[in-house]
Amino acid sequence: MKKNRRTLILLFILLCAPIIASYTLHFLGVRPGDTVNYGELLQVKPLAGSALNQADQTIFRVRQLRGKWVMVMVDSGKCDDQCQKKLYYMRQVRLTQHKEKDRLERLWLIDDGEAPAPELVKEFDGMVLINAKGSDLLPEIPAVGSQHDHIYLVDPIGNLMMRFPKNPDPAQMAKDIKRLLKVSQLEHAMGTDQKH
Repeated sequence: MKKNRRTLILLFILLCAPIIASYTLHFLGVRPGDTVNYGELLQVKPLAGSALNQADQTIFRVRQLRGKWVMVMVDSGKCDDQCQKKLYYMRQVRLTQHKEKDRLERLWLIDDGEAPAPELVKEFDGMVLINAKGSDLLPEIPAVGSQHDHIYLVDPIGNLMMRFPKNPDPAQMAKDIKRLLKVSQLEHAMGTDQKH
């Protein structure tokens, strides 16, 4: 009888140990240091506001791209070398997604009203160009230093959710986006994306 009781107490301690350990670590503030993602996760919030589509001079709202992941950059229409590097990275990251590339859009929020050079527009064909100068869309985008420093990511339901660092590693960006495309495809297949 004593042996059974001792076994039962030992079993109870073994089963409760992980729970007690997790609560202890939580309340002591111990957090894992490494994350899987390269981009910085932002406080998820819907990207609201409107601006002017440069292609057809119509009102643009982010919800028009609903159902797709969107890489967003904010920069001048004059587009210096750093800007062109971001355009290149966004194009290449999209192309590396192969058959999933159509689930990913590229959006350039032009913050000074300048029209980009026609050869630049042609080189990065497929980029959605938005004149965002003075729009209520720009204040929605957080930046550490300058909005020009980052490439942002908007999820398929229109939430701004990630920011890549200045001078990003395109291979790491592609990994993050590939992972997100895979997970969101599973959500879609399971029907859990309809809850949003």
